Amino acid sequence: MRTIGIIGTGLIGGSMALKLREKGFADKFIGADTDEHHAHRAVELGLVDKTGSVDELIAQSDIIVIAIPVVATEKMLSKVLDSAEGKVVLDVGSTKMSLCESVKNHSNRQAFVATHPMWGTEYSGPDAATRMSFEGNVVVICDRNLSGKQALGLTEEVYDALGMKIVYMDSEAHDLHAAYVSHISHITSFALANTVLEKEKEDSAIFQMASAGFESTVRLAKSNPDMWLAIFKQNRENVLDVLNEHITQLKKFRSCFEKDNYEYMHELMENANKIKRIIK
Repeated sequence: MRTIGIIGTGLIGGSMALKLREKGFADKFIGADTDEHHAHRAVELGLVDKTGSVDELIAQSDIIVIAIPVVATEKMLSKVLDSAEGKVVLDVGSTKMSLCESVKNHSNRQAFVATHPMWGTEYSGPDAATRMSFEGNVVVICDRNLSGKQALGLTEEVYDALGMKIVYMDSEAHDLHAAYVSHISHITSFALANTVLEKEKEDSAIFQMASAGFESTVRLAKSNPDMWLAIFKQNRENVLDVLNEHITQLKKFRSCFEKDNYEYMHELMENANKIKRIIK
């Protein structure tokens, strides 16, 4: 009989519980959440069988998933590992280097596996959880050489059950790549939304003209600011690096307009088309 404890019963934690329950991966799911309404809804929605304190969850669980904001995870992880002898602990946060560094000397470090399932939506909370998640997407497992064989093996089974493709890399490389493929997308979306909201003060009809292309580009601007601020702070140097490059690329387009240099603009767009080799 296997019990999974989910610390943080929102989008990611709740969706993992739903999918793993559907796959018959565990017999019992326990939740813990600082938001009492979320805890109540998690039970109502069948994400977990019951909720309680973190201490109760640790004591009763075989696998513990920490699915809370990255700053809170860093504070929580040591406490969980203190009582995780013989258990498996994994997190699902969007940054990894600082977290892994914080527990590198913990006596129970081998029980922990640092993971980042590359899936999410702009919504949050238990009501956002869905079974239509994870399948076919990538999960990154970081610093696997620091995790024990049992912990790593069971974590791989979790993500196999979720239908995810496992990629391994060190935590430093993860944070750099995440800045380029995830974090900059959110910054761009927040900035674009603010740009359009400024324009909307002059012409409210702009939203009536919004197409599917605009909606898909600005969708991420609906993401939780508290969660993403913590991620940006954790990955500050890498985000600055990619942001500077992004600004450089925007300046190239602006220069083309200013100088009527549409031949070079066409070259820029042609070069951008090469992304088709990566994203089908």
